[in-house]
Amino acid sequence: MSSSTQTDKPATGAPLIQSYVRTLDTSPGVYRMLDARQAVLYVGKARNLKKRVANYAKMSGHSPRIARMIRETASMMFLTTRTETEALLLEQNLIKQLKPKFNVLLRDDKSFPNILVTGDHPFAQIKKHRGAKKEKGDYYGPFASAGAVNRTLTQLQKVFLLRNCSDAMFESRTRPCLLHQIKRCSAPCVGKISEADYAALVADAEQFLRGKTTKVQSQLAREMEEASAEMEFERAAALRDRIRALTHVQGGQGINPAGVPEADVIALHMEGGQACVQVFFIRANQNWGNRDFYPRTGSGAEAAEVLQAFVGQFYDGKDPPRQILLSDEIEDAGLLSDALSERCGRRVQVLCPQRGEKRDLVLGALRNARESLARKMSETATQARLLDGLAEAFDLPGPPQRIEVYDNSHIQGTNAVGGMIVAGPDGFMRNQYRKFNIRGDALTPGDDFGMMKEVLTRRFRRLMKEDPDRELGTWPDLLLIDGGAGQVSAVDEIMREMGVDDLPMIGVAKGIDRDAGKEEFHRPGKTAFALRHNDPVLYFVQRLRDEAHRFAIGAHRAKRSKSVGATPLDEVPGVGASRKRALLAHFGSAKAVARADLKDLQAVEGVSDGLAEKIYAFFHERG
Repeated sequence: MSSSTQTDKPATGAPLIQSYVRTLDTSPGVYRMLDARQAVLYVGKARNLKKRVANYAKMSGHSPRIARMIRETASMMFLTTRTETEALLLEQNLIKQLKPKFNVLLRDDKSFPNILVTGDHPFAQIKKHRGAKKEKGDYYGPFASAGAVNRTLTQLQKVFLLRNCSDAMFESRTRPCLLHQIKRCSAPCVGKISEADYAALVADAEQFLRGKTTKVQSQLAREMEEASAEMEFERAAALRDRIRALTHVQGGQGINPAGVPEADVIALHMEGGQACVQVFFIRANQNWGNRDFYPRTGSGAEAAEVLQAFVGQFYDGKDPPRQILLSDEIEDAGLLSDALSERCGRRVQVLCPQRGEKRDLVLGALRNARESLARKMSETATQARLLDGLAEAFDLPGPPQRIEVYDNSHIQGTNAVGGMIVAGPDGFMRNQYRKFNIRGDALTPGDDFGMMKEVLTRRFRRLMKEDPDRELGTWPDLLLIDGGAGQVSAVDEIMREMGVDDLPMIGVAKGIDRDAGKEEFHRPGKTAFALRHNDPVLYFVQRLRDEAHRFAIGAHRAKRSKSVGATPLDEVPGVGASRKRALLAHFGSAKAVARADLKDLQAVEGVSDGLAEKIYAFFHERG
């Protein structure tokens, strides 16, 4: 792989691009188009770099989007690769990293949860798993959402009675937990079921997760009949309940295609310059949920380009299924299939079915994409009206594109956390939320002004460092503060100290009776005022404030919960969770560990002589 860039070229546009063509060869590779400020406009891949770039040098025949991109191009960069497949993978990596404005971009790229049946314990645990598949066991998924996994796990517990407790909890139990009492666990932790019988339940659960549900149901039905014939009515009733739960799981899965054992069904609907991609996950002939995405369309890309870019980015870092069923033909289906097959070590087909059950699945996903986009566009129009109303109510220069709302949460100054939520034309931008653990040791407990100063100082110093020219869309157009005149005055002073005095800010304070609906709004140097009680803008601001409050309280509770289980042992180098448990179990408390003699520490199982010396030194040689 090699790279190049050139200078001393014509200023911009097609003549500039033509000057690059003369220096290129026919190698495959990736090209980048940059504007006058060296911001990346577009990243593309080519089987033949010279031929592809020459297309951009033509003076006509381009769509308005491509023509605009060509006009803005002031320089180019190139990376040659050995194969077109390698170029495709590199292109997707660069798009996700650089986020060029003319590329289609997948904006929501979270991992999807799986169900894990652990394989490192005689009594397997069944649980939700997200992230790298490093734990030993069998993974089933992906599922569309955590909710889909949780619902399936709940029903599987009713059917197969598998434990979901951690190994540590399992080892410490002396009597059955609540799940056993409500018939969702067979209580292997206290010997209510033998290892062999539990293994049979695990095998049945895995059969079900592989799609072999008929065999499981037939076996349960046989056992129920036998129990009834032998007058074991309680066991027969329990088996009946398990069959009902199993039927409920299948019914909740909706479409269960008989002829499609494993596929992702991906359908695209575009309207008004916006796009929705709907993805259905089919595994083991079962529908494991669906998810909608709203990719950025790269300033007007066509459907085939949007879908191709989405698929390439969607499977970057994810294991693809054996078949990917698309609603539209894409240009590089074969190349994409080869790239995915090469990466995961098995054949992956990329298809656009035209008939049969596969086409029916695509049409179902397409209907969902169309309906989802209609709802999204309706919500966006409502949000746009609210932003217009906000601008009018508070004399803003225009509808804000990024609103940042700040709030603090603490209990008498302890476990203090600052929260920032972000909203814009598409509603709440949850991937932009930030929490700030308050560090100020000199702060008086409960000093809200001091906490807010720390939060804003950290936030805007970082902004000034990372985006000093305000070109990346990370600067807010409006600050909302939960507080009255005093809070707004303090924030205004903080911002002026940092040299940021051009951002509108509004303080939201409860009225005299502290009732929702009687809020007063404060702005620096202006008289406080209120909105009429049924004004949609008032409800909008209340919702923003309440969301900031919810986020800050959640962060505070998480921090407080973590601190409850903290001990001085957490600060000792080399003492992890398992050794901490061993020490506390041996001595009874962290205080007893701190007072322990070196020989006593060395006697603890799992604690080496070297670690015992470290622990002893930590508690006896400090200060």
